[in-house]
Amino acid sequence: MTTLPTDTRDTAAALDTPGRAEAPAVAHARALLRELGLPCDTESTRRTPERFAAALAEMTSGLRLDPERHLKVRFPAESGRQGVIAAVDVPFVAMCEHHILPFSGRATVAYLPQPGAPIVGLSKLARLVQELARRPQVQERLGEQTVAALDTHLSPRGAACLIRSEHACMTLRGAQAHGAAMVTSHLSGEFATDPALRAELTALAPPAR
Repeated sequence: MTTLPTDTRDTAAALDTPGRAEAPAVAHARALLRELGLPCDTESTRRTPERFAAALAEMTSGLRLDPERHLKVRFPAESGRQGVIAAVDVPFVAMCEHHILPFSGRATVAYLPQPGAPIVGLSKLARLVQELARRPQVQERLGEQTVAALDTHLSPRGAACLIRSEHACMTLRGAQAHGAAMVTSHLSGEFATDPALRAELTALAPPAR
């Protein structure tokens, strides 16, 4: 088994470098393409297995990262009773573990801190969901993992993750439902129990594009 670097760019470079000894992942990719009737024996396709393996390594780089590390850097609260903190319209790309095809979309990640509790930088919410997405995923789990991480590290009054995405496994094959989107919501604490707070969260999420 090839040991891959944790940095996304280094991971891709490790598999997509001309002249290096062929890694097992690349050899398997070459064999897979050949079995599908796509022999990579032309000038244009000779390095396709390397590029294919490198792309998969990049899109699953979250397996070699700890996304929750971003929630361990905190700042003092600016208010004694902080309202909802949310990162809205966060873009991400994930790999559907059922079909090894991408699904891409946008997420709204939010939490309601305890009075006076430390907070995290807004970019950390985006990094959390984006790195969790860089794994073999299903959308429902992505939302659950995001909320669970917020609950575990911040102990907020509530946490939420709203996701809207398009799945290539539904739009490009199978049903070929072009333009169809999947919407999921994962709520904990007061976001799950307080209708007014839930309405506030929904209003923060941008409309479909």
